[in-house]
Amino acid sequence: MNRESATAFHRPRRRFGQHFLTDESILAGIAELVTPEPGEVALEVGPGAGALTHHLLQRLQRLVAVEIDRDLMAELTRRYAADPRLRLLEGDVLQLDWRALLREEDMQQLIVVGNIPYNITAPLLFRLIAHFDIVVKAVLTVQREVARRLTAKPGSRDYGLLSVLLGTRADVRLRMDVDRSRFRPVPRVDSAVIEIDIAPAPVVSIHDSRGFERLVRAAFSKRRKMLRNSLKGLFAGKGEVPQETAQETAADERMQVAAERSGIDLSRRAETLSIQEFATLSNNLFPSDPAAAESAK
Repeated sequence: MNRESATAFHRPRRRFGQHFLTDESILAGIAELVTPEPGEVALEVGPGAGALTHHLLQRLQRLVAVEIDRDLMAELTRRYAADPRLRLLEGDVLQLDWRALLREEDMQQLIVVGNIPYNITAPLLFRLIAHFDIVVKAVLTVQREVARRLTAKPGSRDYGLLSVLLGTRADVRLRMDVDRSRFRPVPRVDSAVIEIDIAPAPVVSIHDSRGFERLVRAAFSKRRKMLRNSLKGLFAGKGEVPQETAQETAADERMQVAAERSGIDLSRRAETLSIQEFATLSNNLFPSDPAAAESAK
């Protein structure tokens, strides 16, 4: 059974968000962006019927692919069982231990590639962020709307939480637009291929990474509100400032002092702040990393 007939034979499962990319020129273009250096291994997310896998194996000496669908996994295993370049894993990439995988492969860093099911795009991107230290690149096919958000600049309505969190260490570029007609079954939206290059160190200095993420999440949780309103309650429930009137006042004062030191007007909205401004405000609110301080004891 070839790749095309495998796709036709397999009934796509909605719960897995299966839409198979069938355009050979686009698949070849994606594979060309995956260029591992020594010590790096590529991880394909959801190989499906093996269309992209085929192109990747034309270029790579080693590929690990993770497929959650048992039927597709059986077909991939039948086809590639004798190929020493490919390691197939059945399971959920969101549950896979990426660090253990690197140890098993005797490699140091990952390149993540795949046509990403729309329903796991955000969780997968947050996994990338949590693994910035071991992932050097990602080449992903995502919804075009998501691609716009990830490449958005401050001041744009598309600029948001993931724009900032990824931007602390990654350069996200739009590589190809992909019309919905290039998929089977045809989805309701168009897609795009993005390339995420991850720097070896953050591009901005952040003293407390957890505090920074809390700040950015709070700021964008009510993005239409001014910062002085969207950041209210930032310390609530975190063991820092109880939600009582006097303490609320103290929290507001703490925020005001940090904003003044940062040179940031709290009447601004989250989408107007650059990544550097978020980092400066965070560093004045959270001057040290409590986890790092605890580990240093």
